[in-house]
Parts: sequence; structure tokens; C-alpha cells
Amino acid sequence: MERTREKFVIGGLEFALKDGENLPKPKKLDEKQEAFLIATACSNPPEGRVRWTMQLLAEHLVKVGIIDCISDEIIRQTLKKKMKLNRG
Repeated sequence: MERTREKFVIGGLEFALKDGENLPKPKKLDEKQEAFLIATACSNPPEGRVRWTMQLLAEHLVKVGIIDCISDEIIRQTLKKKMKLNRG
């Protein structure tokens, strides 16, 4: 219901009732932030850790001031999307 209401406010009744036309979601990370995330994920993990986790990456991006807040799920989705593109 919330999405239908939002579509109605943006585009009127016809737009709200059309199926399959969803509003584009704004990206959580811009290109520079994504590049920093990928470079960090490919770097050595913090001391005392064997590998980077999604939560560690999210905390690191916030700690260095790349973004105010971000979830580990957005980190996972971004890395999944970018790694898929790089494979071919």
C-alpha cells in the first residue's frame, strides 16, 4: 500500500495503478564510495581478523567517513553486483 500511495503522489492515479512500473530506488553508494568499498574488500583485513566481513566493511566505511551509516546488507548487495559484472 505504501508504494502505491507513493506512486499516486508522484504520478497520479494512472501511474499508481500500472503494474510493473516501480519507482527507481536511489543508490546508497556513489561510484567513488563503491570503488573505495571494493578496494577495501580486496585489501588485507584488520589485524586479528582472517577476512573482511560485511559488518566490518560497513563499520570501516563509517569510521573513515565515506558514508554516515550503511547496513551490511547494502555492502553485500553492492559487492555481489560488482563482482558479477567483473566476471563477465
